[in-house]
Amino acid sequence: TATMDDTDVEQVTLALLDAANDKDSEVQDQVRKSMLTLGKQQPDRVLAMCQDYLLKHPKLVVSHRVVVLQTIELIVGCRIEEISAPRIKSIISLASEEMTRSKDVVPDWQQAASNILVAVGNKHINDIMEEILSKFQPGVLPHFFVVQTLANLSDSNVYGMVPFLNAILGTMLPMLAMAKQDNMKWVFSSALCHFSDSILEYLANLDKAPDPTVRKDTFSGEIYAAFDILFNNWLQSREPKLRLTVGEAVGSMCHLMASDKLEEQLPRIIPTIVSLYKKNTEHYVISKSLCQVLEASVNMGSRVLETQLDGLLLTLHQQVSAPVDYSDPPTVKNHNEVLRCFSLLANSFPDRLVMYVLQRLENSNERSRMGSLAVLRHLINSSSSTMESKKLLILASIRQPMADHSNKVKKRVVQVISAMAHHGYLELEGGELLVRFIVQNCALHDTYQSHQRATSDPEEVTNEALRTMCDSTLHLLTTTVGRLADVLWPKLLYYLTPSQFSNATTPLCKSLIVLGNKKKSNQEPSFKIDFTQEVNLPSPQTLMIRLLVNAAFPFNSRGHGPPSLSLLQILSINIHPKTETVWEKEIPPLLSLLEESTAESLDKKKWDEKLLELLSQTLTSIEDDKWVCQFAAEATRYLSTYNNALEEKSFLYRCIGVTLQQCFNKEVVKKQLQEVLLAARHNDAIEREGVAMGVGLCANSHLEGTLAKLDEFGKSDAFKKSPSIFNLLKERNEVEVEKVKSTLILCYGHVALNAPPEKILSRIDQDILRCISKHFNTKVRSDLTMKLSLIQSVGLIAKAISRCVKKQGYIFSRKQELITVMLDFMKSEPSDSLKTPVRPLVMTTCANLMSLDPPLSENESFDLLKVCVNGVLSLPPDTHTPEKTKDEEILDPKQRKVLYRDTLAALQELLRSILARDPSPDGLQGIFKHIESWLGSVHDHERERAITATSNLLTYYLESLTVKCMVSFHNLGALLGRLSPRCSDPLPAVRAAAVDCLYTLLSIQLRYEGFSLDYRDEGVEGLLPLKEALENPDHSVLYKTCSDLTKVMSKRLPQQQLTTLVFMLFEGLVDSQANCCRASSVILNTLLKNRGAGLQELVPEMLEVLHVRLQSITEEQVRVAVGQTVLILASQHLQTVINTLVNQPLPYDSWTSEMWMAMGADPIVANQIMEMVMEKLVITAPYVDKKESMMRGGMTKVATNQPLAMTCGLKELLLNGQAQEPAVSLFPQLFSCLTVRLGASVGVMPPKDNNHKHSGSLHVAGYILCCRVAAEALRILLARAQLDEVMKRLDEDDAWDAMKELNTHVTGVTLLARAMAKHAGPRLPAIVESLCPSLNNIYECQRITVTAFFSELLNHHVATELMLIDVLMNNMMERISDPCCTVRMLAVRGLGNIAVGSPEKVKAACSHDSLVEVMFCFTSDWKPTGYLRFFSGKLITLEAMSGLSKVLLHLDKNNVHLLVVYIFMKIRPFLESDNDDIRCASILLMGNLSKFGSGEQVFKDQIHNVLVSLLLHLVDPNAQVVKACKYAMRVCAPVVGSEQITAMFQNHLHEDKSLHYGEFINDLTKYLIQDFPGMLNFYHISVIQFFKSNWAEVRAAAAMFIGFLLGNIQQEHLSHLNMGTISKGLVVLLQDPDPVVRAKAAEAMGHFH
Repeated sequence: TATMDDTDVEQVTLALLDAANDKDSEVQDQVRKSMLTLGKQQPDRVLAMCQDYLLKHPKLVVSHRVVVLQTIELIVGCRIEEISAPRIKSIISLASEEMTRSKDVVPDWQQAASNILVAVGNKHINDIMEEILSKFQPGVLPHFFVVQTLANLSDSNVYGMVPFLNAILGTMLPMLAMAKQDNMKWVFSSALCHFSDSILEYLANLDKAPDPTVRKDTFSGEIYAAFDILFNNWLQSREPKLRLTVGEAVGSMCHLMASDKLEEQLPRIIPTIVSLYKKNTEHYVISKSLCQVLEASVNMGSRVLETQLDGLLLTLHQQVSAPVDYSDPPTVKNHNEVLRCFSLLANSFPDRLVMYVLQRLENSNERSRMGSLAVLRHLINSSSSTMESKKLLILASIRQPMADHSNKVKKRVVQVISAMAHHGYLELEGGELLVRFIVQNCALHDTYQSHQRATSDPEEVTNEALRTMCDSTLHLLTTTVGRLADVLWPKLLYYLTPSQFSNATTPLCKSLIVLGNKKKSNQEPSFKIDFTQEVNLPSPQTLMIRLLVNAAFPFNSRGHGPPSLSLLQILSINIHPKTETVWEKEIPPLLSLLEESTAESLDKKKWDEKLLELLSQTLTSIEDDKWVCQFAAEATRYLSTYNNALEEKSFLYRCIGVTLQQCFNKEVVKKQLQEVLLAARHNDAIEREGVAMGVGLCANSHLEGTLAKLDEFGKSDAFKKSPSIFNLLKERNEVEVEKVKSTLILCYGHVALNAPPEKILSRIDQDILRCISKHFNTKVRSDLTMKLSLIQSVGLIAKAISRCVKKQGYIFSRKQELITVMLDFMKSEPSDSLKTPVRPLVMTTCANLMSLDPPLSENESFDLLKVCVNGVLSLPPDTHTPEKTKDEEILDPKQRKVLYRDTLAALQELLRSILARDPSPDGLQGIFKHIESWLGSVHDHERERAITATSNLLTYYLESLTVKCMVSFHNLGALLGRLSPRCSDPLPAVRAAAVDCLYTLLSIQLRYEGFSLDYRDEGVEGLLPLKEALENPDHSVLYKTCSDLTKVMSKRLPQQQLTTLVFMLFEGLVDSQANCCRASSVILNTLLKNRGAGLQELVPEMLEVLHVRLQSITEEQVRVAVGQTVLILASQHLQTVINTLVNQPLPYDSWTSEMWMAMGADPIVANQIMEMVMEKLVITAPYVDKKESMMRGGMTKVATNQPLAMTCGLKELLLNGQAQEPAVSLFPQLFSCLTVRLGASVGVMPPKDNNHKHSGSLHVAGYILCCRVAAEALRILLARAQLDEVMKRLDEDDAWDAMKELNTHVTGVTLLARAMAKHAGPRLPAIVESLCPSLNNIYECQRITVTAFFSELLNHHVATELMLIDVLMNNMMERISDPCCTVRMLAVRGLGNIAVGSPEKVKAACSHDSLVEVMFCFTSDWKPTGYLRFFSGKLITLEAMSGLSKVLLHLDKNNVHLLVVYIFMKIRPFLESDNDDIRCASILLMGNLSKFGSGEQVFKDQIHNVLVSLLLHLVDPNAQVVKACKYAMRVCAPVVGSEQITAMFQNHLHEDKSLHYGEFINDLTKYLIQDFPGMLNFYHISVIQFFKSNWAEVRAAAAMFIGFLLGNIQQEHLSHLNMGTISKGLVVLLQDPDPVVRAKAAEAMGHFH
C-alpha cells in the first residue's frame, strides 16, 4: 500500500486522536477502527503519537484518555512482535505512569493503563516486572491497580509470572497487615486467588514449564501466612463483595497449604465457608470454593472431614434443592458445583451419603425431593462402582417419590429411572414398577388450562412435556439398553388393554415392535409367548380385539392406528399360528393407505369396512370354532371397557356381528346376542346404532336365529310395565322402554339390509314390517328417538329390497304409505331451525324407496320434491344458533355443521334417486323447477345450497346419461340462462359451482350431439381454469371471465335454444344480486355479438322486454349494458331497431330515450342512423294541413308522426358523447337538415294521440314540442361541434326563443347566421352547399328559413373571404322571383347586404407562425447569450431547460460541440442549486447534451468535470435528483473513455434498482486509477471541493470517495495526490456537525498508510 508523507499521516492521526471522544458512539467506533488500522500499518509511529498526545494533554477528560489508552492496548495486542524495544520501554513507563498518577482509584482510566501492561507482559515480562516492582516496594502500601495488574498478569502469562511469585508473595505478606480499606483488602484477596490458581496450573503442567524444579511447598509457608490473615480477619468483613472474594481465595489457597496445616484448619474452614451462603446471594462462587476445599481435603486423605459431614450435607442438600433456571447460567453452574461436592463425598463416605439422600427422599417437600433425586441420578451415573451394593436399597426407596403428584418431582424421577436402567437396576426385583411408572406417564392427558395464566415458573413441567419425556425414555430403554429386552417383552403387552393406559398405546406399540422384530429376526425362543405361563397378560383374543379397535380410529390417542396394526402383524403367530400368512398380505396395504391419509381425508366408512373384512378373513383362515367362539365371548365381555368411548364401542359391536357370522355353534350365537341386547345402554343413539349393526351382521349367517332372538327379546321383561324389580329401582320408566324399542326397530332394519337376498323378500312383510309396526305405536309418535329409528329402518329395508329386486321382480305395496309417513315427519319439523337428524334421515329413506316399484304419480313426486327442496333450502344458515327450549340440549357448532352437511347430502341423494327414475331432459326440468327460484334468493346461504344441489344433479345426469336415439336437450338454453349469471355471484362458492354447472351442461349437450364419452371439446375444457380467475372478486376480472364463458356457450348452443337463453338473461337483469345483473348483461351482450345476427324477427319483442326491464333496473352499470344491448342489435338489424323505436309513443318516455341515446355509442351505427334520419326527413312530408273543425273554416298544420319521432330520436342520439365523431363529420349536412326541420316545425301542431283526447293545455305543450325538439337537436349539434362562441352569442341574443316563434322566426335565423359567420366561418362553404337544394323546396316555410340564413351571410366579409359571394349572390338573384313574398323580401335584403359585406376585394394576408422565425434564428448565426439569459439567477425554470433540450435536436451536430461545451460550463453551477427541481432539470439536460459528444478531449474533460458532481449526487437527499443522476451517468457512460466504467454505469445505475453506494465508489476508484492515472489530481481536487457541500449526504460521499481512492492507490500513482490538501480537508470534516460525515471522514483517515 502507498506510504504517505510523514506529516500527512501525523496530521490525520492527530485529528483522529482529537476526535476519539466524539459524542456520537458510531463516530467514536469508526475513529477507533481507523486508528487501529493506521496503528497496525505503522505501529511505532502511531504509538509514538498516542504517547505524545497524552503527554501534551495532561488535563484531557478521563473518557478521552481511556479511548487513547485502549487504542494503544489494541495495537500492542496485535503487533507486539513488530514494536521496537525502546518503544516498548517507553510504553511501559507511560502506562505505569498513567495507571498510578492519581492516588485515588479511577477505574476506567487506570484499568485501561493496566490492560496495556498486561498486553505487553505477554511477551516482555521482565521489562514489565522491573517497572511494576519499582512501584511495589516493601513497607509501602502499593497502588490498587499495581496489585490488580499483577493479578491479571499471573492469569494471562502463567509461565512468565510464577517464577516471580515467591518474591512477590514475600513482599506482599507484610503489606496485608497495612491494608485498612476494603478495596485494598479486596484487590489483595483477588490477587492471592489468581496467584494460587496460576501456581496450581504451573504445577499441573510442569512438563511445559520453564523451571521444572518449582514445587508446591515452595509457596506453602507464604500462602499459609496469607491464609491466616484473610481467614481470621478479613473474612469477618461486613462488605459482602470482599467476603465473597476472600472465600474464593481461601478455596484456591487450600490446595497450596501444607497438609498438617490444612487438617488443623478444616474444622474452622468448612463451617465458615458454609456460613457464607446465608450472607451472600452469589452461591456459585461459594460452592466452587467449598468444592476446592473438599477436593484438597479428600486428596490428602483428611480424617477430620468426617466430623464435618452432618453440617455439610445439610447445607449441600439445601443448595442442590434450590431452583435451577436454565436461562440464568449462575444457578446452573451452582447446581453442578454442588453435585461435584456430593461426588467427592460419595467416594469417601458412600454409606453415609446414600443413607442421607434416601432419607431425604422420604420428605414430601417438593423442593427437597427434587434435590435428593438430582443427587441420586448424579451418583448413579458418576459413581457406579460405589453404588453397586446399594441397588436394591435405592429401588425400594424410589417408590415413595413415584407416588408424588408434582410433575416436577415426576420429571426428576423419570431422569433417575433412566439412569437406573442404564446401570442394570431394572432387571432386579421391583424393576417392573419403574417401567409401569414410565408407561403411566406416557398415558397422561393434555393439561387443560386456560391460556391466560402464563406461568412465570421457569421449572414448570406440563403434562405434555412430562409425557414427551417418558415417550423418549421408553424408546431409549428399548433401543439402547440391550439387557432390558426380557424385562419389557412381553410384559409391556399388559399395558395395552386397560383403558387407563390408552394414551400410551403409540409409544408402547412402537417399543414392542422394535423388541418383537429384534427377537423374531434373531430367532430367539423368547419371541414365542406362552400366555398361560405369563402372569397378568391379556389373552391373545383380547389383544387382537384391542388392536383392531385401535386401528379403526387410527388418529386417536396420538395416532395409535398404524403402530397397533404393525404390532398386530408382528404378534401374528402369538395370536394364532394361522394368522401369519393372512396378515402378511393384508396389513401392509392398510398401513400404506394410512400413511397417505389425514384425519380429514380418510374415508371412515370404507376404512371400517376394510378392517371388518380383515377380521372376517382372519377368522375364516383360523378354522377353529372353539377359538372363534372364545373370541366372540371375550369381545362381548370387553364391551364395557369402551363405556366412555361410544364410537369405539359401536365398532366393537360390528366386530362381534362379524365374529358371530363365523360361529357355527348356534347356542353360542344366541347367548352372545342375548348378552349384547341386555347389556347395551339403550339411552345412547350411537350405542343403539352399534347394537343394530352388530345384530344385522350376525343375521347374514343366522337369519332365523336372529329374528327368533329379536322376537323373543321383544316379548321379554325388558318391555313389561308390570310391577317388577325394574320399577322398584325406577330403572326403566316410559322413556327407557321407548329407547329399547328404538334399538329393536333399528335392528330389524339392519337385519333386512344384511340378510341373504334370496331369503329376505318373503320375510319383509310378515316378519319385519309387522314387528316394527307392533313396536312403533302411534301414541308416542312424538318420541324423537323412535321416529329416527323408524325412518332409518324403513330406509334400510328399502335398500335391502332394491338390492334383491335386481334378481327378482317385486312390487312393494306399502311404498306410498311409507313415503307419506316420512313426509309427515318432515312437515312436522320446525321450519326455522335444524336440531335433529329427522330431515336427512327422511330424505335418505325416501331416496331408498324411490327406486322400488310401483313408481310415484306425477303429483306425488311433485309433493315430495316441494316438501324436501323447500324444507332444506329455506333453513337458516348453519352459523345461526336456534333458540334453546327447556328440554333439549343445544348442539355445539361443530355438531351443527355436521348435521347441516348431512342434510344437504341427503337432499342431493334424494334428487338423484328421483332423476334416476326419469333421466331425460323432462325429468331434469321437473326437478330443476323446484330449485330455480332459490338461485336468485337474496340470502347467500340459500343461493349456495341451490347451486350446489343443481351442480350435483347435473353431474349425476351426465354420469348416468346414455343417448340411445337423437333426443334434443331442449332445456339447455333455459338452464344456461338461469345458471350463467351466477358465475359472478358475490359468493365465491356460488361462482365456482356455477362454472361447474355450465361445464356439465355443455358436456351433456356434447353427448346429445353424438360425441363419445371421452371426447374433449377444447372450448368446454377451457371453462374449468376460469374457476381460478373467479376467485378474484375484482369486477373487471369477473366480467372478462363472464365474457369468456359466453364465447364457449355461444359456440355450443343450438340456434333453436338461443331465444330461450336470451329471454332468460333478460330476466337475469333484475336479479337480487347486483353482480349477477351485471353478469347477465355481459353474457347477453357477448352472446348477441356472436349470435344476434340470426334473431331478426325477435328484435321488436326483445326491445319491448328491454323497455320494460329498464324501468326496474337501478344499477347504473346494468343500465349502460342494456344500452349496449340495444346498440348491438342496432349494429346487426338497424332498420328493424329504428322502425321499432320510431313507433314508440310520443313524447318518448325516459326509457325509450335511453335506448335511442345508447345507439350513439358506436360511431358507425350513429353515422348510419344520422344518414337514415336525414334521408327520411328530406323525403317525408313534415306536416299535413287539416281543417280545424266543422264549425270554423281555416286549416291547421299537424305534424306527421315519423319525422317528428325521427327528430326526437336524433336529439337523444346526439346526447351521447360518443356520437361526436359522426356528428362532426356530418356537421354541414346535419346543421342544414335541422335548420330546415326547425323551419318546418314552427307553428305546427303535434299529431293527435289516439289514446288521449287532448285538452287544450296539453295541446299547447305539444305544439311547442315540435319545434322545441328540432331546436334542441340543433343546439346539441353545435355543442358536439364545439362551437362554443356561436352558442354563447345565440344565448346572449335570445336567438333560440326567437327561432321557435312564428312571428320572430326570421329574426332568430338571422341571429344564427350572424353567429355562424362571425365564429364558424370555415364551416360555411359546406353548409351553404347543403342548404342550397332546400331553396327549391315546395314548403315555403323551409325556403324562408334558408333565404334568411343566406341573406345575413352576405352582410359579413367572411363571405368574400370564403369565395361564397358568387354562390350566395346567384341564389339571392333566383329568390327574387319566389312566389312567397317573405322570401322575396329576404332576397332583396340579402343583395343589399353585399354592399356592407364586400365593398372591395382585399387579398387575405397570411400570418406565419412565429416559431419559424425562432428556428431560423437558431439555425443560422445563433448567439447563445440571449437564450442563456433565461438561466440567470433563480428565475431559471424547467421550461427553459427542456426548451433548450428540444432546440438542440434541430442543430447541426458538426458545428455544435463547441456550443455544447459552452452550455456545459454555464449549467454547471445549477448542479449545486438549493432548488431540487433545478438540480434535477440541469442534471437531465447534462445527460441530453452528452449525446453530442464526439470524442474531442475538450468535451471529455467537460464530462469528467461534471462526473464528480453526478457521482456525489447519487446520494442526494432528493429521490428525483438521484434518478436524474443515474440517467445522466448512463447516457454519459460511452463518452467517458473507459470500457470498465461504461459497463459499470450501464449495469448498476438503473432508476428503479437500489445501489450499494460504498461498493460502487470503491470499484469506481479502482478503475479510475487504472484507466486515468493522469486525471487523479483533477479528480481528488474536484472531490475535495465537495467537502463544503450544503448536503451532509454529499459531504459524507466525498469523504468516502477520498477514502477509497487512498485505499486503492498504488505507490507509483501517489505523486498525483496532494496529501496535504486531503488531510486538511478530512481534518475539517472530522469536526462536521453531522455524525455520519464525521464517521465517514474517520473511516477515510484509516486509509492513510
